[in-house]
Amino acid sequence: MKLGSVLRWGAPALAAGLLMAATAYGQDAAAPAAAAAEPAPTVDKGDVAWMMTSAVLVLLMTVPGLALFYGGLVRAKNMLSILMQVSAIACLMMVIWVTYGYSLAFGDGGSFVGDFSKAFLAGVTTESTSATFSKGVVIPEYVFIAFQMTFAAITPALIIGGFAERIKFSAALLFAALWGTFVYFPIAHMVWHSNGMIFGWGALDFAGGTVVHINSGVAALVGAVLLGKRIGYGKDLLAPHNLPMTLIGAGLLWVGWFGFNAGSNLEANATTTLALINTFVATAAAGLAWMFVEWVVKGKPSMLGLASGIVAGLVAITPAAGVSGPMGAIVLGAVASVVCFVFCTSVKNALGYDDSLDVFGIHGVGGIIGAIGTGIVVSPALGGVGVADYNMAGQVLTQIKAVAVTVAWTGIGSLILFKIVDVLLGLRVAEEAEREGLDLISHGERAYHS
Repeated sequence: MKLGSVLRWGAPALAAGLLMAATAYGQDAAAPAAAAAEPAPTVDKGDVAWMMTSAVLVLLMTVPGLALFYGGLVRAKNMLSILMQVSAIACLMMVIWVTYGYSLAFGDGGSFVGDFSKAFLAGVTTESTSATFSKGVVIPEYVFIAFQMTFAAITPALIIGGFAERIKFSAALLFAALWGTFVYFPIAHMVWHSNGMIFGWGALDFAGGTVVHINSGVAALVGAVLLGKRIGYGKDLLAPHNLPMTLIGAGLLWVGWFGFNAGSNLEANATTTLALINTFVATAAAGLAWMFVEWVVKGKPSMLGLASGIVAGLVAITPAAGVSGPMGAIVLGAVASVVCFVFCTSVKNALGYDDSLDVFGIHGVGGIIGAIGTGIVVSPALGGVGVADYNMAGQVLTQIKAVAVTVAWTGIGSLILFKIVDVLLGLRVAEEAEREGLDLISHGERAYHS
């Protein structure tokens, strides 16, 4: 029976029972029973409105935010292909999410993955609710499903930037479906579900440093290595074709990220405001850090560098958004940005892999710095909110364990899945198609006609 029905129809019987008990045993007998009763969970309209807004903001991050950010970074002949890949993967993952993804990620299951108890959203109605972080406060389950659906949609879309301009469209879609099933849903369960292994360790990941960024960044690196370098990499000029579009995309990512981070509190309260301000200041500090380091190293600050730093800061603060103080967030964003700059320039060039749009260099590396750094900035001595029995060394070790499991799971899983897709469909387009451009070859249209 629904909780509402119990309260509506059970109240008269409860009152009568208490009256009888008072008659038999004295008026004082009713007091312990009344004191033991807990108030019914409440749904606040403000929380519901904020969570619906957050879900839409995260969608804005993906379409058009991520699509435009990536689109401006590729060459003109591949502009539409990257827009198609991001948008189609997002659509595909939304359907998979409500079919069985939500159940695998947030069904009770075991330590590694959920179950199929909520496949096809079985048992979910307008009356069902999901818990928040506050006792007695709940939100409608549908809004929680929709919010988490946007995370599942953007994460596989992030991966394709690692091997942009050379993967088959069909291969990208099949890989996204398989990767979501065997990599993303289990990691989300391990990190965010109370039965999950990483959750049980006490690892902190407020909004997805491990689940979204390390997960996608490592997968992108595996894909970039397996597909090989783009034709002309290191010899020809493979410059972005539209940097203003990339900055527009970065701006939309930043705006949408407030839903990503502040929305992950699942209600509108003081912690939500902490995540909000941290998403402002960590990102700003990271953008400045990348700009100034590039200015010193290369002699000129670039707009692409500033945009890259902004995204690096957003990535780094994600796991710590609701637990760090603003000053800690500034330091975390700046440090992560500098490390990402080194990986996107020196390390990538030294190792010679072609991570087309620096997905590993920014999301993978920034996610690792952010996840480990969360164990530091959560310290109350540094302005963080603290956790029960907090010990910095112990918490950092726990964060490292969570990062290691995520890297191993997505690294090995992605390698296997890429190999399967390669056998079934082939991963890379033909050389002639790559030279011609994927817009025309894969989709029969061009982004520009002049």
